[in-house]
Amino acid sequence: MTVREYHYKVDADGRVFHDGSEIVDAATLRFFLLGMRREADGRWLVPCQGEQNWFSVDDTPFVVQRLRLNVEGRRLRSVGLVLAGDLQEPLDPATLEAEGGRLYCRVRRGAFRARFGRIAMQQLAPYLEEPDGRLTLLLDGARHAIADARAAAGGVHGR
Repeated sequence: MTVREYHYKVDADGRVFHDGSEIVDAATLRFFLLGMRREADGRWLVPCQGEQNWFSVDDTPFVVQRLRLNVEGRRLRSVGLVLAGDLQEPLDPATLEAEGGRLYCRVRRGAFRARFGRIAMQQLAPYLEEPDGRLTLLLDGARHAIADARAAAGGVHGR
């Protein structure tokens, strides 16, 4: 039996393309993100009934496209992450980290790193501060320090 292989590209905004055409079906996109795994060689794969669906990315296939902000008055109470296919999960502020001018968090129960896209960053920007030069998120009355990923990794980019 021959295993069929398909190749996809995830762009900087988290959009998925196959042969130059964007995949827009929400159920398909959610299936891909929920089934995504990283192989030992660093490539991204979603297996499906004997098919191998390979994904090429510049950074990570998980991109926070927008946020669902729960705001009362001017106070940010909670943040919901929205990825491709309208896949949603809550933000765990303890997983926030900055690297190279980009903001990241962990998704899928902490298994994978997701990058905040342009729109998500614009939504979050009013709630970010830099007291004492350290980036923090103001969330539900608490300041959550955002880790510097390069400092945490000893200056080595290995993620």
